[in-house]
Amino acid sequence: MSHSAPPASALPAGTLFLMPAPLDFGCEPPAPLEAALPRLAIETAARLAFWVSENARSTRAFLKRVNAIAPLAQPLQAVQIAELPRAAHKQGDHAGGGGARFDARALLAPALAGHDMALISEAGLPAVADPGSSVVRAAHEAGVPVQPLAGPSSLLLALAASGLNGQSFAFNGYLPQEAAARARRIRELEALALKTGQTQLFIETPYRNAALLHALAHTLQPATRLSVSRGLTLPAARCRTLPASAWRRLGADAAPGREPAIFAIGL
Repeated sequence: MSHSAPPASALPAGTLFLMPAPLDFGCEPPAPLEAALPRLAIETAARLAFWVSENARSTRAFLKRVNAIAPLAQPLQAVQIAELPRAAHKQGDHAGGGGARFDARALLAPALAGHDMALISEAGLPAVADPGSSVVRAAHEAGVPVQPLAGPSSLLLALAASGLNGQSFAFNGYLPQEAAARARRIRELEALALKTGQTQLFIETPYRNAALLHALAHTLQPATRLSVSRGLTLPAARCRTLPASAWRRLGADAAPGREPAIFAIGL
């Protein structure tokens, strides 16, 4: 008696791996990959043929670095990389105010067909301070197992190095670019930090780091502590926490330059 293969819908789902990426995106020279990622993450990346990515080009560059340590199971040209849509980058994965949320189910087609796959961002952990949570949410709804892999998170590294409250903290993304709106937001976050003790973290596009540091130093109350971490996991990494008054005295010389930076304020 012949036995036909089970229908695709009956196949067990593959696993969605949350793949960490090194924090040296856009930095030269890059740090050795094995210094940033554990062996398990590198070996898992080497065997996967299906990816959901913030940027396909940077994912291919990442896989070339992986291949130098753990040879890829298939040629790079055969790896399938689906990019998250621009709307998920600009508007986020979770629409507020009753807006429609991004439906990521189509991106999980390989997992639903039984293949393991990965979600990756350009730096750090996907879906944390980066797009991708919609893919993870869709995986849970579809019964696809989700497995996060250990790797660097700039937010947690900066928080640990800041000396600020690591028991209660919040990430606030980007502050407004317009000066008056940015100053209002800084005062709101400072008031929250001083009232509750909750550390407030945020980021900025690297070429606007100096402008944000100047705004923080001249808007925060003199005693409010401001921490700036830059180049995390790189040889030139630096974390510095000082009262706002001290940052004001240091002036432009203290600016983090155009390296990726994390800013935090608190007690």
